[in-house]
Amino acid sequence: MNKKALGKRINTARKSRGLTSERLSELCHVNATYVRQIESGTKVPSLPVFIDLCNALQTSPTFLLTDMLGPNEMSRFGDLCTLWRDATPEQIQIIMAMLQSALSELQGRD
Repeated sequence: MNKKALGKRINTARKSRGLTSERLSELCHVNATYVRQIESGTKVPSLPVFIDLCNALQTSPTFLLTDMLGPNEMSRFGDLCTLWRDATPEQIQIIMAMLQSALSELQGRD
């Protein structure tokens, strides 16, 4: 696990929410020193603390772990959302027709 990358993402999310490390530690019910150690990459949070961090920072685990995750279903979904966002209305109609056709074909094989 890349502890430094995780710590940097937590630090970025904390600052973007306008939280101090002391306030974040209060929200997560841990010591402020522990939060600073996590942000510096010298410590890795336990799963319960990680969940508290996600909730306090109002961010997803995927955002915090993105540098450590390989391709997975959520990253492919993000790619699809980017394509959708950048598509014209005409392209969206074509994409929808293609998806509906492909799904109908796949369902017919069951």
